[in-house]
Amino acid sequence: MPAFTYIDLKKIVYAEALAIQTAAFESLLASNKRGEQGENQLFFCEHDPVFTIGKSGDEANLLISESLLQEKGASLFHVTRGGDITYHGPGQITGYPVFDLDCWSLGLKQYIFRLEDIIIHFLKKYAIKGERLPGATGVWIEPDVPHRARKICAIGVKSSRFVTMHGFALNINTDLTYYSLINPCGFVDKGVTSLEKELGEPLDFEQAKQELVELFQLYFP
Repeated sequence: MPAFTYIDLKKIVYAEALAIQTAAFESLLASNKRGEQGENQLFFCEHDPVFTIGKSGDEANLLISESLLQEKGASLFHVTRGGDITYHGPGQITGYPVFDLDCWSLGLKQYIFRLEDIIIHFLKKYAIKGERLPGATGVWIEPDVPHRARKICAIGVKSSRFVTMHGFALNINTDLTYYSLINPCGFVDKGVTSLEKELGEPLDFEQAKQELVELFQLYFP
């Protein structure tokens, strides 16, 4: 029996995806409290343009008003994950692992490190060197090069009793212009990129999702 169930929510509005993963999170947490093993689930999806601000986020990192945001066809949500403001939209793989970390004897820091490892391994398939930036979660390209450091994957997680929700946002064929409306993850001196921008051509989105699922199966057996 696999350690988790993979569910592709495909293109879905943010509020609906949030409700689905919250229900899965609460169910897994209830099983955990009963001393039973619930169902670990990995959700992948693609959202319409939306910005989310984590519980420790600063609204000043949204550079336009909410009304202007709505005029641009985007919405804003305050959420319970860690981290600051980020963007989700078409062409981005947004992943929500709802996992009981006890299944893998992991602490939260180890879990986030493993998520970063998966993304770094994935990028290596495309001859791109993904790296960590000390003090900042997520995966970066050229993090130590001034004016060149750019984030390709944001990570923000909520955990209760070692049960997780929220997750990561990996830019595949993402429209990066939306990032000009925010200070991504609170940074004012670092950029954002996508695989399409790095490679100079769009990727097969479905293939990228499948490759990522296979890496999750490898790292969370």
